[in-house]
Amino acid sequence: MTGTLFLIPNTLGLNQDQAPDLLASIIPETVQSISAQMGFLIAENAKTTRAYLKFLGQRHPLRLPIQAIQISELNINTPAHALEGLLAPLKQGHDAGLISEAGVPAVADPGANLVRLAHQHGIQVRPLVGPSSLLLALMGSGLNGQSFAFHGYLPTDAALRAKRIKELEERSRKEKQTQLMIETPYRNTAMLEALANHCQGNSLICVATDLTLHSESIQTMTVTEWKKRVAANQLPDFHKKPTVFLFLAQ
Repeated sequence: MTGTLFLIPNTLGLNQDQAPDLLASIIPETVQSISAQMGFLIAENAKTTRAYLKFLGQRHPLRLPIQAIQISELNINTPAHALEGLLAPLKQGHDAGLISEAGVPAVADPGANLVRLAHQHGIQVRPLVGPSSLLLALMGSGLNGQSFAFHGYLPTDAALRAKRIKELEERSRKEKQTQLMIETPYRNTAMLEALANHCQGNSLICVATDLTLHSESIQTMTVTEWKKRVAANQLPDFHKKPTVFLFLAQ
């Protein structure tokens, strides 16, 4: 009998002064308890996962010492042929957890292929409730939550990015669909400027930064209003901070 692959959510970031009892406002207690029982984890980065386990262990005693928990890494550099090996503990009957670096696994996260492979092997997959920056941003944006699409990262080349933005705006206009994307945090300013320069003046842009943190900021306004802010250097406080960008053509 195979084990269960638990999809374990992580926080979207922790403030340095955040007390462990505030974790419950982000990760449900039951999810914390299940996470603390894992002896096998699959994570993007073993070091940061151990740091999270240490924080989690202040509220829920871990079943094993952190150094005894087997943490295998799965990231964008993991070759496809290595996925079978990551499922080995599950095939042997052990439960294991797939944990994201931030937010929920397999959404804007490299874990989706492993989840698909688990299904192919008849391994039970159990997603656990936790924060998703994409859904939180959509909820707080005021944009269309009935129809939306996430596009990950747009091209870094300025010309290709401009072309892609115009394509997505046309799609948004035709389908009344909110478009979501993310960017490497140090490129946030360039992304906002690109959206403001290449979208129509009455389109709505939302910038959602540091969701669930004390520094959380969600701002929605028209392209025309954003252009004024950019020209006046009144940018959101989003430099090197995780940010979700959304827009909706009018």
